[in-house]
Amino acid sequence: MKLRVINQCLAAVALVACLTSCAEKKKDRRPNILLLMADNQSWNNTGCYGDSVVQTPNIDQIAGQGVRFTNMFCNSPSCTPARASLLTGRDIWNLEDGANLWGILPRKFAIYTDMLEQSGYQTGYSGKGWAPGSYKANGRPHNPAGHYYKSFKEFMAHTNGSGPWTYWFSSYQPGRPFDPKNPDAVGAGLKAGIDLNKIKVPKYLPDSKDVRMDIADYYAAIEKFDNEIGEIMAELKRVGQLDNTVIVVCSDNGWQMPRGLANLYDFGTHVPFIMSWPGRFKTNAVANNLVTLNDIAPTFLQLAGVDVPANMTSKSLLPFVELNQPKAPERSYVIYGRERHAFVRQHGLSYPGRAIRNNDFLYIKNYEPGRWPAGDPPLYGDVDPYMMSYEGLAKFYMMAHKDDPKVKPLFDLAFAKRPAEELFDVKNDPDELHNLTYDNKYAAVKTQLAGQLKAYLVATNDPRETGGKIIWDTTAYYSEIDKTPRPNKKAQKLFHLDSVYNYLK
Repeated sequence: MKLRVINQCLAAVALVACLTSCAEKKKDRRPNILLLMADNQSWNNTGCYGDSVVQTPNIDQIAGQGVRFTNMFCNSPSCTPARASLLTGRDIWNLEDGANLWGILPRKFAIYTDMLEQSGYQTGYSGKGWAPGSYKANGRPHNPAGHYYKSFKEFMAHTNGSGPWTYWFSSYQPGRPFDPKNPDAVGAGLKAGIDLNKIKVPKYLPDSKDVRMDIADYYAAIEKFDNEIGEIMAELKRVGQLDNTVIVVCSDNGWQMPRGLANLYDFGTHVPFIMSWPGRFKTNAVANNLVTLNDIAPTFLQLAGVDVPANMTSKSLLPFVELNQPKAPERSYVIYGRERHAFVRQHGLSYPGRAIRNNDFLYIKNYEPGRWPAGDPPLYGDVDPYMMSYEGLAKFYMMAHKDDPKVKPLFDLAFAKRPAEELFDVKNDPDELHNLTYDNKYAAVKTQLAGQLKAYLVATNDPRETGGKIIWDTTAYYSEIDKTPRPNKKAQKLFHLDSVYNYLK
């Protein structure tokens, strides 16, 4: 009898051990998640998106093994808030100080990296991460992107082949200055063998050699990003973890050209986005659905089997990428906005705006049309190069030729003050040159979009529409040097500028 009891006890112990082991194995089978992010890259500047000039073989290969999204938008055309909304799955106007560049991300807002770590994931990042800003200012123990590592290879050595893990490689490419060690350097594109004559200059920029040179340098930086991806993919294969790793390639916002970064036009908000998981996701597929970078947080949480918080206003992307899934519900529009991008107006004032984008039209509401959208003249600091502190061929050319009849309309689109409302037919006018707000033919379209935008902003408690307290003109800005900008000597001479400006007066 005693032997029978002992055997029963041993069997029970063995069963518990088996169940525990199985649970651990099941937990370990959760996929690794690798986020590969460019800094300020527009959606259409890779080979797989149709650009025949820039060479991106590694990105193109991942796209061939996964799903390429054609209508991905960031929640804000500004690095810090775009990354904050990605981490939280929430709109920037719900993130308090997190809506501004060089601010903080308040700790009360849950972020997917912390939630994954709490569920057993190892987390890491290299490069830019959540930035620019100060995570120390509000007591965070580390960057919201995760624990810092010098490289993906170092992170792999730390994990020692065990999972699951999530890693965010946040490249500095192709962000300006293209050569941080020599910010006034130009000509990297020519050195990389990029043919200026083959570059297609968008119609909102003047077609000049300087502009083509600038775009070529940007292309060369994208090719550096692609090389970085190649090195990471080689390491992933070397450690044998490719098959159980979800790979995402994207950018945080659009390129740093006039009307790009810091603008609610497509050139500031429309970004590349590719998802791949061999054997689990569709391959060589295209998704034309309207989506936003906010959707990354619930997607990663769902992949990890972690409950998605109810206050996330975003939706998982898995229905668009998983095999044998019924047709995913379509969004009829996406909504995004901006507050203070940088300290480029007296007293740090922002240029607030909200936008709604569907497949046919883009409607923008500018809440302070009396302010300069590109930053106060003569520096127009929200257009890169920031405060003209380093070389920037496209911006310098447009400023130097702003009275040229061919350049002036384009200069005004990028630098001059704007009306309270803007409406563009993105299908027939992809360069968004013609504001249709005051065209009676489009009155019904404008009314519908304005109504949808307002309804969403009210429903999500945006103080710009609900009458709540506006904090974004006065929140802390953690880069003191930006408040007294210093143009470089070339800009001083070319545009008759002072050596220093003070935006605190």
